[in-house]
Amino acid sequence: MGNCHTVGPNEALVVSGGCCGSDQKTYVVGGWAWAWWFVSDTQRITLEIMTLQPKCEDVETAEGVAITVTGVAQVKVMTDGDLLAIACEQFLGKSVMEIKSVVLQTLEGHLRSILGTLTVEQIYQDRDQFAQLVREVAAPDVGRMGIEILSFTIKDVYDKVEYLSSLGKTQTAAVRRDADIGVAEAERDAGIREAECKKEMMDVKFQADTKMADSKRELEMQKAAFNQEVNTKKAEAQLAYELQAAKEQQKIRLEEIEIEVVQRKKAQGWRGGDTPRTGRQSAARHRPNPLHYRAPL
Repeated sequence: MGNCHTVGPNEALVVSGGCCGSDQKTYVVGGWAWAWWFVSDTQRITLEIMTLQPKCEDVETAEGVAITVTGVAQVKVMTDGDLLAIACEQFLGKSVMEIKSVVLQTLEGHLRSILGTLTVEQIYQDRDQFAQLVREVAAPDVGRMGIEILSFTIKDVYDKVEYLSSLGKTQTAAVRRDADIGVAEAERDAGIREAECKKEMMDVKFQADTKMADSKRELEMQKAAFNQEVNTKKAEAQLAYELQAAKEQQKIRLEEIEIEVVQRKKAQGWRGGDTPRTGRQSAARHRPNPLHYRAPL
């Protein structure tokens, strides 16, 4: 006779022994198994995540500076067939605290050895790379125990001689210096840019003033040419008018002379017995030729 044993997904059941002195072991995760009375043995091992807090105090780095490093690691027993069997061989019958203690000491040993190969700056400034290095170095050793490192992070890094504080002050001073240099360069560049903008503005203003002066000069020249043309036209018109007036005056004067001659001839004819025809002929003989007449200017 025997019993049926069940197990949840957070632990593994190991059934060893059996009928006829069998030394076969059965590993069950999240299931059940049969165990015979008196001849079978059942044990359990946790598969839950175990949180470790490795701490290395006053460990000398590559430069001889003693620092203290604390971290947080998450580990668990692997469930693959062979690896679970290895973990059971190592930790079956031990409490969770005992398992954590073994893995913790292994992690701290690797952490201490890695600290001795790095500088304080490498550890402090690139914690992720440092933690990755610890995982890569420690994983094979804890893997041979059937333990898997799920995560490892650096929690804190400090020292007792204020080396990190001095390093921080140096970096702060460097940052401030760079900031001051950046401000000075920015002000210099701004001044140069402002001067360039002013020069460009003056160039544009000069070009605009030059164009305005050219336009004004061209307008004045056009106005002068227009006025000259107007005056010329006026003079021509005035001259034409005066010529036409002179012609009209000449015409009128000729007619007046003709009338005077006619009247004089008539008067002479009446006195001398000339007939009107003779008077007209005489007037015609004494009439001046208009082609030889010059009007007074």
